[in-house]
Amino acid sequence: MDYVLITDSSCDIPDSLAKEYNVDVLPMEYQMEGKSYKYYLDAREMSLDEFYTKLKSGINATTSQINYDSYFNYFEPYLKEGKDILYVCISLGLSGSYNTCKIAVKDLQEKYPDRKIYIIDPCCDSAGQGFLVYMAAQKYKEGYTIEQLRDYIEENKLKICHFFVVDDLDQLKRGGRISAVTATFGKALQIKPMLSVDENGKLVTIGKIRGTNKVYDEFVKKIKRDCVDIKNQTVVVAHADNAEGANKLAEMLKPLVKEVMIFKIGPVIGAHVGSGMIALLFNGNRNTTM
Repeated sequence: MDYVLITDSSCDIPDSLAKEYNVDVLPMEYQMEGKSYKYYLDAREMSLDEFYTKLKSGINATTSQINYDSYFNYFEPYLKEGKDILYVCISLGLSGSYNTCKIAVKDLQEKYPDRKIYIIDPCCDSAGQGFLVYMAAQKYKEGYTIEQLRDYIEENKLKICHFFVVDDLDQLKRGGRISAVTATFGKALQIKPMLSVDENGKLVTIGKIRGTNKVYDEFVKKIKRDCVDIKNQTVVVAHADNAEGANKLAEMLKPLVKEVMIFKIGPVIGAHVGSGMIALLFNGNRNTTM
């Protein structure tokens, strides 16, 4: 191919899929116990088990935007080789990385005026971004031109439906997303917030579910309501240190759809949602209501 398809590790796509479809993945950084780590999809600097064990023990984790130099130095070798770039970035609605990337790209295009560089805001992140990249990667492998693939991603990014249920209310409290009082009462009453992603890529709370068992029924309800051509769909179940829950949901979905893929949530997103989160992604009519 005369261009490369790139995303960043907030996408949480399995490393095996990224390799299979020749998707390049720019690592993002997170900090824990005063140290900075780069998150590669193979979790080479810290395993996901170790990360979530530390998180559950009360050790805080923070994340960083991708800086100018990281973008410039990662992209430039491809441009030197004479390749164009199509980059699916972490959503502008959740990170300032997109704006930093635009500055780096402007400078690179001045230096390499004959090269094409397209940046796409997927209006989502985490497994939603990964699902979109997976869909695009199949077209990339089929031989789409860079413009064809750019247009395909733009046409399909708002068709992905996102539903998340967060289990670790303490982590949301530490991140300032809910109050201490809300976290305390939520835990006592087993209330779990369900979140989605709006058309600007921002997280929105769409409702609250009381009791773990009802979470799975709610996911099934959502896919039956919003999915298009459900029997022919490949869908994604994603989890943050919750393989048991992900497998349970996958088994419930298998009779309804063509295929269920399971993604693991890495530290870039896990630092904010905490252990136990489970998510469902599918193609359909995006609806941010219960």
